[in-house]
Amino acid sequence: MAELEVDIVATDGKVWSGTARQVTAPAADGEIGVLAGHTPLLSVLRPGEVRVTPAGGGAPERWTVEGGFLSVDSDHVTVVVDAATPVAPAAR
Repeated sequence: MAELEVDIVATDGKVWSGTARQVTAPAADGEIGVLAGHTPLLSVLRPGEVRVTPAGGGAPERWTVEGGFLSVDSDHVTVVVDAATPVAPAAR
């Protein structure tokens, strides 16, 4: 399966960087999902949750954000936010 290169950056530094199968984010006009091969895109983010499904499998990495923007170009996703708070995995 094709992969995305993902960088999530907050004002205080890099939050997460790596390869992923999918990125989901709260775009201004609804939730957006990004897979490899997505057309170029620049979107404003509203408050909500950003989720990254790692390329190697496993549970998604999750952060609560208050807004920012998301850029997609040539299978590279960049998410820039003021702050990102990790969401703890659900208890099993």
